[in-house]
Formats: sequence, C-alpha cells, structure tokens
Amino acid sequence: MTAAPFSICVYCGSRNGVAEPFVQAARDVGHWIGSRGGQLVYGGGNNGLMGTVADATLEAGGTVIGVIPQALVEKEWAKRDCTELHIVDSMHDRKRMMAERAGAFLALAGGIGTFEELFEVWTWRQLGYHDKPVGILDTDGYYGPLLGFLQQSVRQGFMNDWQMDLVQVGSEPGPLLASLVAGATAPSAQDLSQI
Repeated sequence: MTAAPFSICVYCGSRNGVAEPFVQAARDVGHWIGSRGGQLVYGGGNNGLMGTVADATLEAGGTVIGVIPQALVEKEWAKRDCTELHIVDSMHDRKRMMAERAGAFLALAGGIGTFEELFEVWTWRQLGYHDKPVGILDTDGYYGPLLGFLQQSVRQGFMNDWQMDLVQVGSEPGPLLASLVAGATAPSAQDLSQI
C-alpha cells in the first residue's frame, strides 16, 4: 500500500448533536479527505460524528486509522472496518499515537473530549513539541462562544494574539482542509514520545 499524500487527525463528537449541519460537516470532511486519497486519523469510534467522518472517508477512497483505548472499545463501539484499528492501553497512548500519525489536526463539533484534545494539541504546538497546523471547523457557529471567550482571555492578559494565531478557524470544510494540508508536516517528522 502506498502512503497517503496527507494525514489529518480529526477530533469530533461520539454523538451527532441536535442539528443536521454537524453530521453533514463530518460527511463533507470525510469525503474531502477520502476523495483526495488522504488518510484520516481519529479516535476509532463508530458512533456519532466519529463514525460519520470515518465512513465518509472510506466511502470516498481514503484510509482510516482508528486509535481507541481498550476501556472504550465497547463504550464507543470501536469501528472494526478501519483500514487500521489500534487498541491501546490508555487515553495518553491514544492521543500520542493520533498526533504522531497525523500531519495536521482539525476539530469538528464535539463535547469535552473534543475540547480537551483540541486544547492539548494546541498547547503542544505553543510549547514547540510540534509545528503541525491546527484547525477548528466552526459549523453553524458552534465554536463562536468559545472563540469569544478565548478573545476575552487575550484581553485580560492570560493569552496573546500569537497563541490565537496558532489555530486556523473556518466555517467551510474545503478551504480549511486545503489550508491545513498545505501546511502539514510528514506524520513521522516529529517525535512526540517526550510528551
């Protein structure tokens, strides 16, 4: 099997949310990745937006790398038809492997797990552990309140504008994904084992 031209780690909910645009955005992201022969790296679940983005990637001809802790195999219904499914010991192992296998990161709508993964990979970039692009797909204004709060943090002196500039935000999947891929690094280019 030849290597995919790019590899994107997608963080998203294990639920669908209440609005169809969230599901459609996950489909669009997966289709964009798969139709360009790309590789999706994600949390290995079959439920919610996680399952949707993985299914769409596979249907469009891409490869899917799922990484899931043993403790969540049944809770998140591990997606057994991934191109590769890695069952790991811990959440830390999951997040490190996902980060190592990707050249860029994208957060779709999700809950506290998605937020935690987004903020962790953003923090790692700020600290210089990697220089891979990080993006937020702001579907239907979902992330607007959070982004407003983060600007409040800048105004109050707890963050700087340059930290905000480390994350690309867009409302349309295609242009945002194209920008992330353009700045992506090779998945093996950085060793994250020190994290």
